[in-house]
Amino acid sequence: MDQRGDATTGAAGPMTGAGRMDPATEAFLAHRNLLFTVAYEMLGSAADAEDALQETWLRWVRVDLGQVSDQRAYLVRITTRRALDRLRTLKRRKEAYVGQWLPEPLLTTPDVAEDVELAESVSMALMLVMETLSPTERAVFVLREVFDIDYEEIAAAVGKAPATVRQIAHRARRHVDARRPREVVSPSQARAVVESFRRALETRDLQGLLDVLAPEVVLVADGGGRKQAIPQPITGADKVARAIVGGLGKAQGTFTSEATVVNGNPALLLGLDGELDGVMAVQIEDDRITGLYYVRNPNKLTRMASETPLTLR
Repeated sequence: MDQRGDATTGAAGPMTGAGRMDPATEAFLAHRNLLFTVAYEMLGSAADAEDALQETWLRWVRVDLGQVSDQRAYLVRITTRRALDRLRTLKRRKEAYVGQWLPEPLLTTPDVAEDVELAESVSMALMLVMETLSPTERAVFVLREVFDIDYEEIAAAVGKAPATVRQIAHRARRHVDARRPREVVSPSQARAVVESFRRALETRDLQGLLDVLAPEVVLVADGGGRKQAIPQPITGADKVARAIVGGLGKAQGTFTSEATVVNGNPALLLGLDGELDGVMAVQIEDDRITGLYYVRNPNKLTRMASETPLTLR
C-alpha cells in the first residue's frame, strides 16, 4: 500500500521537508476515528467503512485546503457521500445474504461503553432498527441524531435541500423512536445480568435462562452461510431458552463463554475447543434481556482481536 493508503490505517503518512506530517494527512488522521464511526454507523460493516475511508482519503488529498474553512465538516461530507454509495450497493448484497444479517461486531474501548449516546448509537439493537431506513434516511438520521450536524451541512453531504433534509430527519427519527430500546441500564446492572446469563449458559440451566430473559426476548443469529445458524428470529423467553439449551446440547466440543464489551454494550465471546465460535451481543432493559444477537459468520469476527476506537467528536 502506498503512503496515501497507509494514512487510512493510522500509520504515518507523507512528511514535509521539515520532517513533519503534511497538513492533509495530519487533518485526516486527527478526524479518522470520527470518520470511521460515521461510516460504520451508516454501513454496519467495518470492512466497508474502511473502504469508504480509503476513498475519502484519496479524494481528500486532491482538495485545495486553502479553500476549506472547516476541515472536519468537509471530511464528514466526503465520507458520508462515499458511505451512501456503498450503502446502496450493500443493500443489494444483503438481499442475497444467506440467512439473517447482523452488523459486524466491534470489540470496543472502555470509553465507548461510558459514553451513553455513543454506546446506544452503535448497539446491535439500534443498528438493526436503522437497517429498516432507506439509505438517505439512515445517513440523515446518523448525521443529525447521532453526530448533531446542522441541517445545511447534512444537505450538502446528501445532495438535498435543507428543508427536505428536515423532513427526512423528522420521518427517520419518528420511525426509529417507535422501535428503539426503551431504557438504558447502568454498566453495573448490565454486567450482573450478563453474568447470570453466562452462568445459565455454562450449566445449560433452562430455568436460569428463563429468569434473565424478558417475555418478549428475540434471538437472531447470523451464520452467513459459513456456519449453521437459526434461519429466522425466535421470539419469546421459553422458545429462546429451549433453542439455546438445545443448541448447546448439540455442540461438538468443549463450550466456553467470556463476558466482554462489543459495540459499547455487553456481550459474550462463545468458544468451542478454545476457538472463537461467535459473538453474542446482549440487549438489556429493566434488568432482563430483550435481545440476543449471535454472529457466527467468520468473515464478521475479524475485529475481535483488538479494540476499535469510536467517537462522536
